[in-house]
Amino acid sequence: MTTSALSLVMAPDPPHLGPYTGVGTLGAAGTRVLAGPLGRRETLAEHYERLGALSLPYTDNAREAVLGVVGASGLVGRGGAEFPMVTKLTAALRTTGVPIMVVNGSESEPASGKDALLLRYRPHLVLDGASLAAATVGAQQIVVYLHEDTGATYASVIAAVRERAHLPGMPGIVVTTSASGFVGGESSAVVSALSGGVAVPRRRSTPAAVSGIHGRPTVVSNVETLAHLGLIGRFGAGWFREAGSPAAPGSTLLTLAGGVAHPGLVVEVSAPVSIGTVLVDHGGLTQQPPAVLIGGYGGRWISGDAAWHAPVDRAAMRHAGVSLGCGLVAPLPPESCGLEVTVRLLDYLASQSAGQCGSCLFGLPRLAVDLRAIAESRATRGDVKRAHELAQSISGRGGCAHPDGAVALLASALEVFSADVRRHIRGLPCGGGLAGWFPVPAAPASASA
Repeated sequence: MTTSALSLVMAPDPPHLGPYTGVGTLGAAGTRVLAGPLGRRETLAEHYERLGALSLPYTDNAREAVLGVVGASGLVGRGGAEFPMVTKLTAALRTTGVPIMVVNGSESEPASGKDALLLRYRPHLVLDGASLAAATVGAQQIVVYLHEDTGATYASVIAAVRERAHLPGMPGIVVTTSASGFVGGESSAVVSALSGGVAVPRRRSTPAAVSGIHGRPTVVSNVETLAHLGLIGRFGAGWFREAGSPAAPGSTLLTLAGGVAHPGLVVEVSAPVSIGTVLVDHGGLTQQPPAVLIGGYGGRWISGDAAWHAPVDRAAMRHAGVSLGCGLVAPLPPESCGLEVTVRLLDYLASQSAGQCGSCLFGLPRLAVDLRAIAESRATRGDVKRAHELAQSISGRGGCAHPDGAVALLASALEVFSADVRRHIRGLPCGGGLAGWFPVPAAPASASA
C-alpha cells in the first residue's frame, strides 16, 4: 500500500456495494449503512467478510490523513445540529488531555428508530466508526451510551463488543445506560450524565470536543454518523460523495411515522429524490397529505404540497428553514386534525422539561393549554395572538434548546394549519381527530426512573 493520504484509510480493494436506486430498506440492494443480512444482527465475521477489516491510524501522519479524508467527505452529524464531523475530531485532537469517544445511542425522539436499527442489526459498522474516531483523536476508551429501556438493542451491542474483544489495538469499549427522557439524549445531557451528574442539557459556550466528560476532550457522535464514518474509513471521501448531493453528500436515514402504511419503517436515501417519492414508494401514500412533520417532535410542520416536492437533502432543507434533524418524516393523515396532533406533542414536550428554567417549566405547559383552547374552539383571535407573543418571548431564552423546539413546532402548526385555526375560533372545527402514528411514552421519564 502506498503512503498517500487516501490509501492510509481506504480498503485496498473496496467491494462494489451495488447500484444506488434512490431509496432502500434494511438489506436491500443499493443501500450503504443498511447493507448486509436481512432481519438479523450481522456478526463480526460476516461484517469483515462483506467489508474487510478497518485499518486504524496509529501515527500522527495517519491521523492527519484521516482528518483530511473526513473533511473532504463533507460528513455532518445525522442529528439535529448537523455539525461537521471533522471539526469535532480536529478540536479533540488539538486539545490538551486524553480524549474520550462517546457513541450516543440514546435516540430520545419517540418516533425515531434509525439508530436503534443500526445498533441492533449493524453494530459492528457503528463500532468501526467509533474506533476510527477514537484512534484518530487518541482516545483510549469508547463509551456506548444507551437509554435504559433499549432491550434487544442493548443485547446486540453487548454481543458485538464481546466479539471484538480479541481485536488488536482497539480502544476499550464500555456500554452504559441512563434513564430515558426526551432531553436526556442531547449531547450536553449525555456529557453531564457520564460526568456523574443528571442527564439534563445546557447551553454550552465550550464544545464537548474541547471540554466534556470531567473536563476531558469528548467526541460525542450519534449512531448513524459513526456508521457512515466506518464506511468512509474504508472507501474514502470520493465514494461517500457519490451519494446525496454536492451540498449534502452521503446517504441519509429516515424514519417514517404519522399516516404511513408501516409506521417506524427506516429507509436509506442515497440519490436525490423527493419526500413525496419516499412516501409513495415506502409509506404507502397515494396522494399528498395535508402536512408533514419533519425532523422530530421539536421539528416543523410543512404543507403537504411543499413536502411532496421537497428533496431529501439536508442542505436544501436547511436553506428553506427546515432541519431534517433526526430524519423523522411523518405525514398527517387526511382524517386527522393537525392542531389536535400538535397539542398532544406539545403536552409531551412540556412533560419532558429539565426543570432548570421558567421558559421550559412554565412556558411550555402554557403553550399547550393555549393551543388546546384553539383546538377545542374555546379561543378568540386575541388568544391566538397571545399564543404567538408567548412563543416569541420563550424562544432563545431557555437554559437549553428544548423550549426552542417546542416553539418551532407550535409556530409551524399555527402557520400550516392557519385555515383550521380560523375555523376553530369561529366554532367550526375541522372535524378531524387524532390519527396516525405519533407515539408518545405513557409517562414522563421521571416517573419511571
